[in-house]
Amino acid sequence: MPVIQQIYEMLHSEMGSIVGLSIARLVLAAVLGGVIGLERELKHKPAGLRTNLFICMGSALFTILSDQLAAQHGGDHTRIAAQIIPGIGFIGAGSILHARGELITGLTTAATIFVVASVGMAVGGGLYLTSALATGLILICLLLLGGVEERLNLKLATHSYEVTGRSAEAIASEVNQILERVHGMMQNVKAAATPQRVRVQFELKGTRKDQEQALDGLRQSTVLESVVPLGPVQTE
Repeated sequence: MPVIQQIYEMLHSEMGSIVGLSIARLVLAAVLGGVIGLERELKHKPAGLRTNLFICMGSALFTILSDQLAAQHGGDHTRIAAQIIPGIGFIGAGSILHARGELITGLTTAATIFVVASVGMAVGGGLYLTSALATGLILICLLLLGGVEERLNLKLATHSYEVTGRSAEAIASEVNQILERVHGMMQNVKAAATPQRVRVQFELKGTRKDQEQALDGLRQSTVLESVVPLGPVQTE
């Protein structure tokens, strides 16, 4: 029983001082990281709600540990926290993918992971207002800047389309002729034949204006029986 009493007194004293503040910081980090992660989750990104929440909370926890362990045992208060940056760099690098030659995806996801870690470090260091303002700025950038880039035709995006016709050769010839007007090419082409017609899916990389012109040309074609835009592919 004396051992249990000692453990109880130790936990009670810690909860009244350091641990109580640490828990509050971890909860705040989880909330801020979760808000950013929810936006990513709604857009079906690889790093979604749980990933961003854990990164933010983990960064906050390592920052707290870096300070508390140095205070108890001596040493540099920022030593552990300093290792968060290269560690997050490895995670960010893993989210960047190279596909179909020159196409690179995941840069925005990697950048988001990096900045979410900085929010967690700010919370762990007690900079609550700074972390809250940073979270707001991150959300504004993620929600608004992508649309602005598309409206100003500054951003290249890859969209997928499905068209149908009598033969794959006729479809390919017609689509290539239409895409030539916007200097585009069919990518990742897939074809499937049915008893009545042939379905062809392909991707096109270009600006919003290029996508709109290409879609108008496809719909005006007399060779293609149907044209269905399937939406963007791997947008950031």
